[in-house]
Amino acid sequence: MFIPFFAWATPHFDPMFSDYAVIQRDHPVIVTGRSSPQEMIAVTFGSETREVRADKDGRFEAKFGPTSLTGAVKLEAHAASGGIVAKDVAVGDVFLCSGQSNMELEVRSAQDAGTQIRNSADDQLRLMLVPRAVADDPLRDFRQAVSWRLAGPESVADFSAACFYMARELRKTAKVPIGAIASSWGGSRISPWMGARAQVAVGQGAQSALVSLHGRDAFAAERAASAEWEKWWRREAGDVGGKEPWQPDSNIVWATVPRIGPWEEWGVPALANFNGMMWYRREIDLTTAQAKARGVLSLGLLDDVGRVWINGKTVGMSARSWQPSSFDVPPGVLKPGRNVVIVNILDSYANGGLSGPVDVMKLSLGQAGEVLLGDGWHYAVATRSPSGAPRVPWGDTTGTGTLYNGMIAPLGAIGLKGVAWYQGESDIDLPGYADRMKAMMADWRRQFGSPALPFVAVQLAGYGDPVTKPTDSGWAAMRKVQYQATAQDAHGGLATAVDLGDSFDIHPGEKQEVGRRLARAMRAVAYGEGVSRTGPQAERATATSDGGAAIEFTGLTGGLHTRSAAHAIGFELCGGAAGTCRFVAGRIEGGRVILAGDGQPAARVRYAWAGSPVVNLYDEAPLPVGSFELPIMPMR
Repeated sequence: MFIPFFAWATPHFDPMFSDYAVIQRDHPVIVTGRSSPQEMIAVTFGSETREVRADKDGRFEAKFGPTSLTGAVKLEAHAASGGIVAKDVAVGDVFLCSGQSNMELEVRSAQDAGTQIRNSADDQLRLMLVPRAVADDPLRDFRQAVSWRLAGPESVADFSAACFYMARELRKTAKVPIGAIASSWGGSRISPWMGARAQVAVGQGAQSALVSLHGRDAFAAERAASAEWEKWWRREAGDVGGKEPWQPDSNIVWATVPRIGPWEEWGVPALANFNGMMWYRREIDLTTAQAKARGVLSLGLLDDVGRVWINGKTVGMSARSWQPSSFDVPPGVLKPGRNVVIVNILDSYANGGLSGPVDVMKLSLGQAGEVLLGDGWHYAVATRSPSGAPRVPWGDTTGTGTLYNGMIAPLGAIGLKGVAWYQGESDIDLPGYADRMKAMMADWRRQFGSPALPFVAVQLAGYGDPVTKPTDSGWAAMRKVQYQATAQDAHGGLATAVDLGDSFDIHPGEKQEVGRRLARAMRAVAYGEGVSRTGPQAERATATSDGGAAIEFTGLTGGLHTRSAAHAIGFELCGGAAGTCRFVAGRIEGGRVILAGDGQPAARVRYAWAGSPVVNLYDEAPLPVGSFELPIMPMR
């Protein structure tokens, strides 16, 4: 069982300085831990000792200057109450890996897992896996036990594949102990990973403040969030106050819910593949004593997002589709006799609905008893299902700073060599990603005390139906934004993965090459090696005399080459208007690609502009050219 730090009387280090820790070289070292309140502690790091006093909560920190020596180092703390010696601590390079499911995906779920796990032992490669956690305010301590582990079959199997393969590759070139910290959550947007300063920088300060309010007064925050949702609904759906679907006597025509569970499994043909908004309704009869009681409403899983009203009054919104919902029902909401519960559920992916299980669905009323709610429900498909429904900002994958608070903030001010970031699928078609990424990088750099902390992002892998004609693509547009966000940052790098995807699996299993490409870009931005930090990228398109275009590239290693064809495929010439793009062949000419004119207007050029494009243009690294769109400049 995990014992909170504050329960310890003798000195203990925070997890970042525990057994097998890797401490960043050439960076100030701030050793932190817990002891008895106000106790004097002698902390030794290497050959130096600092005497510090724990604060009233028993926290202590000892500051040491940077060390350039690598390898084993002494780390211990002693006080009147006892002492602690951290075992097998090393100085080397530490990397933080974060993002959503493609960073979270474990080695055991990636390709060639058995062989890689069996051969993974390396006592100079240490791994720390941060458990999922959501918090309304930045945490000082992890909510679950966290520790460093030596790389080997037992630790590697459940560790991030992309992160492990990157760290393993860097061990070959850096030749120092490497520490890799994996802190990811599948399906998460970038916003939950942004701290309060980053939220303010992108205009989300009010949402961040609402999350903090939720930590102090959950129901007050629920009321505020519900008011925003209801305002949004009336604006988008055109309903006037008192006539909305959550009112007890609305004009909705209701049908009987066949059974609790995903609506796709009800046997209703129109709902077999339905993603959208659904309303649920159930009546409850209460005695006078029950109506006066403070209640707790439990409805199980509301997949993806559910909002609940009783008698037209807000009760709350489920913030986490993976977690059974539970809502406080304060006095004044219930009444004697007939009560009406209305639930709105928005499902945007896979199964959706009031999913139970039945045995947890009830209204608990303390000594006044409970009302079981596993049956008697009715439903109606929302006739108006406007997009952009606001969610409560204290959620997990779509929250405002909640994953930063629970999974990044507890790392404190440890030194890092670099950050690997693999995320973006959940932000496709949401504007402002480059600004959010810029703000997040600045905020993390502040926390870790490194204004030049390198960030390397993975450009999204291919996913989605193959295309047979040019089309708009949110995935391709996100790749373009990812490149811009990293290229414009002096310490940013990019690992292109457009050719490593799977049209039918958003979680492609090829993570070894992703790790190698991350390591290559990290060698450029974190180690200053003479390799490209972005791989080959289109820099400029210039009109040619025949009405075509010449594309120049940056970040090339050697020259350009095509695979399996004499010409480059996936290029498009486009006019100024939508729907004017057409496929054209590309001819390599030195470090350029020439697109011949086809007699039609050409104002733009695109390449690999699809979710799952077929690409065959590589440099000599070899790295592929990623998705891009450029205006065609006049001839010089």
